[in-house]
Amino acid sequence: QARLEQSGGGSVQAGDSLSLSCAASGVPLSREIVAWWRQDPGNQRQLVAKITADRSGARTRYDDSVQGRFVISRDNAKNTVTLQMNNLKPEDTSIYLCSARNGFRNGDSNDWRQYEYWGQGTQVTVAS
Repeated sequence: QARLEQSGGGSVQAGDSLSLSCAASGVPLSREIVAWWRQDPGNQRQLVAKITADRSGARTRYDDSVQGRFVISRDNAKNTVTLQMNNLKPEDTSIYLCSARNGFRNGDSNDWRQYEYWGQGTQVTVAS
């Protein structure tokens, strides 16, 4: 049974940095598309960043709102994907979730419904 375990997050001031980690067991993240999302009550999940499988070049994509501030990376030895969030803004406040789906499968990787595995979510709060 594959499982994603999130760590990190918390409360910071605007301009600070935070790191979120997504550690997998039962599935090699090197073969997966791994994405970070954020979700507020009543809103749909918003794609923040994703990284493709190694066979697809481990390409990264970011939402415009975080481009240049957030960095997604993968450590295959630790089977972990990290979201480094820099220069945080109050509007980054949300619940953040990591997810993974098989990189070989077809389907829109921008659609959260295409993802098979999910972390438990973690709160990030940025005060102004």
